[in-house]
Amino acid sequence: MGVGNKELLILGLMCMLGKCFPRCKIGFSSEGNKCVDVDECEEIPQICGKDTICINTNGSYFCQCKSGFKNNRGTVNFTGIDGQCQDVNECFNDNICGPMASCANQIGTYACICHDGYTNTNSTPRDCKDINECMEAEVNREEICGEKGMCKNTDGSYWCKCPEGYTTYGNKRTPCSELKCDSFSTNHWPTQSLGGLANILSMMRNSCLALSNPSGEEKANGEVLLEKLFTATVSVLSPGPLDNSDHVSKLLSTVENSIMLIGPQLKANRTKIETTETEAEIALRRGKTRPTGPIHLTNENTSLDTDWETASGTGTYPGFAMAALLSYRNLSISDNSSFDQLKGHEDDNVDPSFRISSNVVSVMVSNPSTQHLSRWVNITFRHLPVQDIDSFAKVKYICAYWNERGAWSTDGCKRELISNASHTVCACEHLSSFAVLMALYPMKHPFALQMVTKIGLTISILCLILSILTFKFCRSIQGTRTTIHLHLCICLLLADLIFLAGISRTKPVGGCRFVAAMLHYFFLGVFTWMLLEGVQLYRMVVLVFNANIRPLYLYITGYGAPLLIIIVSAISRPQGYGTNEYCWLSLENGFIWSFFGPVCFIIIVNVFFFIVTVWKLAQKFTSLNPDLSKLHKIKAFTVTAIAQMCILGLMWVFGAFLFDESTMVVAYIFTILNSLQGALVFIMHCLLSKQVRDEYVHFLSCICIPQKKRYSDFSSTNPSSSQSQASQSRHHTGESQI
Repeated sequence: MGVGNKELLILGLMCMLGKCFPRCKIGFSSEGNKCVDVDECEEIPQICGKDTICINTNGSYFCQCKSGFKNNRGTVNFTGIDGQCQDVNECFNDNICGPMASCANQIGTYACICHDGYTNTNSTPRDCKDINECMEAEVNREEICGEKGMCKNTDGSYWCKCPEGYTTYGNKRTPCSELKCDSFSTNHWPTQSLGGLANILSMMRNSCLALSNPSGEEKANGEVLLEKLFTATVSVLSPGPLDNSDHVSKLLSTVENSIMLIGPQLKANRTKIETTETEAEIALRRGKTRPTGPIHLTNENTSLDTDWETASGTGTYPGFAMAALLSYRNLSISDNSSFDQLKGHEDDNVDPSFRISSNVVSVMVSNPSTQHLSRWVNITFRHLPVQDIDSFAKVKYICAYWNERGAWSTDGCKRELISNASHTVCACEHLSSFAVLMALYPMKHPFALQMVTKIGLTISILCLILSILTFKFCRSIQGTRTTIHLHLCICLLLADLIFLAGISRTKPVGGCRFVAAMLHYFFLGVFTWMLLEGVQLYRMVVLVFNANIRPLYLYITGYGAPLLIIIVSAISRPQGYGTNEYCWLSLENGFIWSFFGPVCFIIIVNVFFFIVTVWKLAQKFTSLNPDLSKLHKIKAFTVTAIAQMCILGLMWVFGAFLFDESTMVVAYIFTILNSLQGALVFIMHCLLSKQVRDEYVHFLSCICIPQKKRYSDFSSTNPSSSQSQASQSRHHTGESQI
């Protein structure tokens, strides 16, 4: 725009203001007879535009950019719309704020922000001075370095010096936390039986002692130590179930204390680690103030929901907060006594049996006071597949934790917050190791079955008593097989009596185990004497002379072999005797085969002996001059022995299913077959024997006709003596043993 045009524009503006006087130059106004300078900066606001300064001159004006701005056309002075001012970024100058502050550009200016540990004590932007944090915190020293820590001021910062037994976990600006290295001691625990647990304790104790030494804190490596911990844990868990509750308690507490020691040494805010036996996730927050907000940790079968307020607690804040969720994939315990504290707490009259229905998990936070939390912690469990639950009348899911006494407990946990067929949500007001347990309620046996059991066993006991009296006092049938039958009936009688009186008396535990051991012994004794009967039949057919077994050998085998099996079983797994439902052998870990193993062996051996016996008998019957009397007796003996073995073996086929919570039909079949044992022995070996029947007739005749007793005593003296001698002769030849 030319000068003339500019003057015309100014003249026009002045005319609009009523000061148009054609005789004065542009930039002047007429006041009377004088031309006076017009202050354009005052008369026309914003004549220079935004972020500018207007400067009036005689007859004109000019514009300048404010401090912190520059004309985008590069000129210093300009008029009106000739230019536009833009902000100058002073922070391009690296030294504008000095080394102790950082520059922050602002519109038309800038600000110097002092670094952490420095403060600006006056209005000069570059004047940042060190803050003596130790002096400022002297009133409440515990907040900056802890109760035992010593604060050391440095240029722009500070660091906490910890005494022996305390640590900052490698972060010098956090309060000193106390270390409890004695929790990793091996003095009072049988670590030899747990293999790798001793290695864990030794490794963690060395790491703890290194942290407690101020010169060794910087050498800690949390990630490496965490990997070593879980590798050692695999060696403890991989061999199989732990033997007792003490071992479980020590393992859980050792791993929990180890994670509490390792967690603050980790570098990442989230750390996940997984092995064949464990799975863990650890969340960590650091800072001068306590963190807030929710925490969600998860793994394959479990998730944890809590918050950072719960994790940090209300005590002295150590400069960090931590939460960890550890899941054991295959942690199990073979000792069922860990469920004892749960019995009697259910509403039902029948105590259920318990099984672990989820992974065992440990929840840990840096808060040292977790016994009574102000907020409930929610843990969601996915149910693991469990076999054979269809045979139970009812299944209930229970939230439980592993207490300090080495047992499962439900105190402080809501049992049924949310539960369905696949998941259970547990809410607990304290932290520990948790799991979901299944309470399995057995099917109650009806009154009719109980009556059948009592009546059937009573009949069996009466028949066995009659059989024992017959075998003991009937002189005409005395021999090796009679001795075998006598002791077989004694073992079966004692087994039935114990079964009737104590099979369901599961309290006290010691008494129940004794009942189970006695049943184990006497039922094994029955099968052992049955084996001796098969051996005796084999010898009678194959051997011509010396076919009988000496009584001493019979007693040693008949009572010694079961006793040996009981001793070995009791020493190897004493907790296998007695269950929650019956005083019998436990079905877990194959302990029941300490009974069914010998039984199957005896049946197989007897089957072999009976096959050989029948084959030899068939050969003898086809010979030219067979002793038919002797062969018919051996044939009868063999038939009765085979029938006895079949009935007894068949009974225990159903008996195996009975103790496995089977159906009512199996229970009735077992009860009926059990009651047939005594009756079968009495019928086959007593009533079907002509010699025994003759003895019964003679005995009854003496009772029913007492007036003829004296005459019969005198008249039968010689024949009885003759008969006794003949019997003794036959006994020595071994040809007619009953």
